[in-house]
This record gives sequence, structure tokens and C-alpha cells, in this order.
Amino acid sequence: MGDNQNLGQEDSQSNPGEEKKEMKTSTTPRSLADVASNRTRKEPGTNPLGSGLEARGVHAWFGSKHALKDVTLDFAAGTVTSLIGPSGCGKSTFLRTLNRMHEFIPTAALAGEVLLGGKDIYASGTDVTKIRLRIGMVFQKPNPFPSMTIGQNVLSGLKLAQIKAPNTDDLLQECLERAGLWSEVKDRLNEHASALSGGQQQRLCIARSLAVRPEVLLMDEPCSALDPGSTFRIEETISHLAKTMTIVIVTHNMQQAARVSDYSAFLLSDGGPGELIESAPTSELFSRPRDKRTEDYVTGRFG
Repeated sequence: MGDNQNLGQEDSQSNPGEEKKEMKTSTTPRSLADVASNRTRKEPGTNPLGSGLEARGVHAWFGSKHALKDVTLDFAAGTVTSLIGPSGCGKSTFLRTLNRMHEFIPTAALAGEVLLGGKDIYASGTDVTKIRLRIGMVFQKPNPFPSMTIGQNVLSGLKLAQIKAPNTDDLLQECLERAGLWSEVKDRLNEHASALSGGQQQRLCIARSLAVRPEVLLMDEPCSALDPGSTFRIEETISHLAKTMTIVIVTHNMQQAARVSDYSAFLLSDGGPGELIESAPTSELFSRPRDKRTEDYVTGRFG
């Protein structure tokens, strides 16, 4: 009896200690550089699909306000690039210049070049509608058409662009699968999109963008309003899509940039227009930044 009591006491003393050690190990924080370096690094030109995008000396204005100054940046085919930096540094403005959405804003002006497949999308005579089909956009807030069903939302871009698909059922399934949504909505295609959760609506918007076969996908803080579970699924979708296209994402989440992007570019505005401070493979930018301002930002000293 006494031996049994002693054995029970020894077990009760050893188990909590073992449990505590295990908990400590499982919650050890990982640096941004560790997260980024664990990604399989992509090299430019190794992906058979997708088009590269190049910005050359891009400036942007809103009236007399100089918002963006002399940004030159390459986005290699089949890679994910994160645009990072504090609010107001011109990240979203720069993103909108990449598919000519900047010009929708009254008083907006631009200088420089944006090359898709080596051709300037701002060249005289360029069909803007065709450019926006080739360079898709997903916004910060999900914006499905509320009066349309889930299926109609996905195919709406085809109708607006007057594109005929040989088999819309197959295309619908393909786009929803690529957006990571098919298994959740395959039996609900005739329901209105407003019945979906916020994360599902965002993936529906991604599926809608994919239906017109873009070569590049721009994403402006696509997870900022989503819960962690929905954010994880969007990030899975980004990783999957990057196998066949070029992706540029604006994010304030440094962990997200480390998880999903092959390259990162840091923009900063110091009382004037936003400027590109530096760009590099994400693992290098987070572990060995060349500029002190980049180091201060990615380590949370400001921003």
C-alpha cells in the first residue's frame, strides 16, 4: 500500500514536469527569418507558366500631391512578392499602378513604365480592358455581387468581358478548386454569395478573378479583415496559385509576408512621397536587411 502510494506520488511529480517541458517546446517563438527561410525558395525563370511584371521608374500623383517616387521593381513569373511598409507609404497606390486602376481616381497621374511580357501597359493604343483581364485584382474587402448566386459570381467576369467558355460547368469547378472553395460550396452554387462567410467571400472573389485566366494577380491586404482560420486558407490558396502565375500582395502582417512570399519589397514615406527602400528574397530581407530603416520596421521598432 505504501509502495503504491509512493509510486503514485513519484508519477504525479514527474508527469507535470514532463508536461511543462513539452508545452515550453511547442510554444517556442520563431523569428520572421526562420519562417521565411523554411519556404522553398523559387528562382526567376523556373516556372513554365505565368508572365513577369516590371515597374520602371514609376511615379504617382493625386493632384499636386506626389504619392510615389521613382519605384523600379521586378516581379518574376511564378513568384509571390510582398509589398510591406507602414500605412501611407504608397503600397496600395503602387499596386493600383500595376494594372492601370490608379487612373480611375480623379486627379490621378502617373509617370514611368509598367511592362507585362516586355510591353508597356501604358503605351498609347493599349486596350485597358484587356490589360485588366491579364492582371487581376483582389481587394482588401470581399466584394462579391450580392444579387448573384455563387456560381454567377464566379462567371460574371466572362460575361462582362464578353468571353465565351466552351464548358462553363468545368470552368466553374476549376476556379473554385483553385481558390480552395469547391468542397465547401459545390452543393450551394445556386445560393446567393451573401450567404457565405467573410473568408469564403474572399476566396469567391479570387475564383471570380481566375475565371478570365489572368497571368498576374494583385492582392491588396486580402486577409486584413479575416479570422486566423480564413487567413490560413487564403495563404494556402496563394501558395497553390503561385505555381502557375505571378502574385503581388500588399500586407501589414510580417508573419504573413514570411510565410507566403518569395520576395519582399519595403516602401517608406518620410514626410514626402513613398519610395522603395530595398527589395530582396524574403528570407534575406528579414535576416540581413541592407538598410537600417528596413531592419527597424521588420523587427517592430516602428510602423
